Amino acid sequence: MLHKPISVPASHTLMTQLFSELQECKFVEEHKKAYAQFFEVKDTPVRGRRVYHKEEAIKAARRYFGYFGLITNEKMDAFMALHLYRMKDIVEKAFGNIKERLNLRRLLVKSEKNLDGKIFTEFVALILISHLDHKMREVNLYKTYSMQQLLDRLDILECFENESHRLRIGELTTKQADIYEALGVALPTLAC
Repeated sequence: MLHKPISVPASHTLMTQLFSELQECKFVEEHKKAYAQFFEVKDTPVRGRRVYHKEEAIKAARRYFGYFGLITNEKMDAFMALHLYRMKDIVEKAFGNIKERLNLRRLLVKSEKNLDGKIFTEFVALILISHLDHKMREVNLYKTYSMQQLLDRLDILECFENESHRLRIGELTTKQADIYEALGVALPTLAC
């Protein structure tokens, strides 16, 4: 169990939003359970729509605002569990990012082998993203770059290939070299 108190204004804003949605008949499907839990709605021909707060239910819910619970069958402390949960979030965000970078929005393939290859490539990329996140935390690169900024900075690296010559890597910028050095990765040489 972890407690990170939500301020009273934040919880008040949520209740105000729910109240307005009910009052104006602008229902949000995801809020249906909250409507039933925290409000009572009465429609009459004379007075129209009346929305009433269920004060006891709101008080009971406010007691638990800011508490976050994770259940696991592994032995670990709360901070380790939260760290692992946040790592999962990073991988999920990276999955969305990789879908764009590797064009995995549509898995239009002609064979089962091509599909397996695309999925395997994405799997390996997610492992690398997770490792990169770990290394960035280890060397405090998050103070300078977000994960997206770091990937964008390294994305500019260019390679040239000519029939009569080996593959050549374009010149690294100073910031790219600093990133490689901070991560403990050898700088790519001009020729591979």
